[in-house]
Amino acid sequence: MAPRPLDRELIKQFSPLSGLKPENQADLAGKSQVQDTEAGRYVFRQGDADKKTVYLVKGEIELRTADKVVRVITGGSEEARHPLAPQIPRHLSARAKTNVEWFSVDSDLLDIMLTWDQTGAFEVGELQAQEEAPADDWMTTILQTKAFHRIPPANIQAVLMRMENIARKAGDVIIKQGDEGDYFYIVTSGKCVVTRETPTNKAGIKLAELVTGDGFGEEALISDAKRNATITMLTDGSLVRLAKEDFKKLLNEPSQKWIDLAEGQKIVAAGGQWLDVRLPSEFENKHQENAINIPLYFIRLKLDTLDSKKKYVVYCDTGRRSSAGAYILSERGFDVYVLKGGAPG
Repeated sequence: MAPRPLDRELIKQFSPLSGLKPENQADLAGKSQVQDTEAGRYVFRQGDADKKTVYLVKGEIELRTADKVVRVITGGSEEARHPLAPQIPRHLSARAKTNVEWFSVDSDLLDIMLTWDQTGAFEVGELQAQEEAPADDWMTTILQTKAFHRIPPANIQAVLMRMENIARKAGDVIIKQGDEGDYFYIVTSGKCVVTRETPTNKAGIKLAELVTGDGFGEEALISDAKRNATITMLTDGSLVRLAKEDFKKLLNEPSQKWIDLAEGQKIVAAGGQWLDVRLPSEFENKHQENAINIPLYFIRLKLDTLDSKKKYVVYCDTGRRSSAGAYILSERGFDVYVLKGGAPG
């Protein structure tokens, strides 16, 4: 049977696809098709490195090594709600035990969408002043934030040298929802408004106002996602901006402590804590022993539930969401590590 269009209602039955926003579910559905595979044939083989996340819709699939069946997945079961052997390269082969229907989505695209959807209600970082700073004191304000405490002095000097001053008029759009991330910004004078377009409100819902010393735009740069809010000047004013590559090299990378699984296990054994920033459905399917689950989009709301004296090892499936979560935590002074490559299978 020829491949068939994938319906968004079907996508909603699978994890973590069910956690995506409707427009992203529709986008994935438009890029995917339901496939048929006859009994005895392979959907994928052990060692394959194709970055596809595969889901079983109907029938039975054997997950197996070369010489034995590890388990059988049945379409419609709770186990079938989750990706089939998602590790890349594949640790197991997937062979149709009966005729099966299945579909796949691009793993990188899915991960970017999950990160975009989960990076909070708006794209404003924790580089926020508690009250509006004098127009000529923005540099002091940002240098006093915890994010800058972790940056080597040479990097701070390079950041300040590479920041570009820009003047803008009231009504000018600084970043637009849906655009690619290109700069990190700090307001040096004037005010901005943060809005987010929704399916029911194309004009955008007002989320916040930004004043002198407030920074924004970093999450799209860390996660290589698109902008998830629009920021517009409320008044005439000025900003400084740092290009994406400079931001990653000078600000983000120095604040990120990447470790492998063995190092993570040592930290946890010594009193640290695994922190899983995936969706609850992903966490319930498989997670590190004794891990706690705080989805990325809840990180800022749940900061007061975390122990500032404890070390945290943050992980997701790929490292993209965990990197964004670790940056948020490090800005608040937490001792945080990121698991390289994401959680093991």
